[in-house]
Amino acid sequence: MAKTISEVKEIGWDALVERLGASGATLFILEYEKGYGDYTKDRTKIFDKKPLEEIIEEIKGED
Repeated sequence: MAKTISEVKEIGWDALVERLGASGATLFILEYEKGYGDYTKDRTKIFDKKPLEEIIEEIKGED
């Protein structure tokens, strides 16, 4: 019987931890999960002209 994607992920994670330890397995996963785009440029576009207090209010949900 075929395994579900969740089962495959769990088995894979367990194998990585067994061989590399938890921190090594985490570093391995992070190497493949870097994301995409240029966060620095995106952040500048989004927040450059916005006052810090306004950003804080939005984070707190006080907008």
